[in-house]
Amino acid sequence: MTPEEYVEAVLDLVERIPPGRVMSYGAVADALAERSGRASARLVGSIMARHGGGVPWHRVVNSVGRLPPGHEVEARARLRAEGAPLRPGGVDLAAASWSPEEGM
Repeated sequence: MTPEEYVEAVLDLVERIPPGRVMSYGAVADALAERSGRASARLVGSIMARHGGGVPWHRVVNSVGRLPPGHEVEARARLRAEGAPLRPGGVDLAAASWSPEEGM
């Protein structure tokens, strides 16, 4: 998979996350690892920062549920409107995590 194809795969997966649910950067990387040969949460974060404006970027959080840095207020408002389970520091990952296998 080329770097450009990986960017598209990340964005396609993020587009599939249902409203009110989230994935961590690492979970996105893990979900694409076998197909892409890449497994970097940092790379997913970089892709989201550069290219994620057209997808539901607010549904991708860090490994403990913290919201995207610099966009916490907007992300919290969007997630609240979707009915995501929130906690003071971000999202309740135990309740809100989504896996692509759920969508199959």
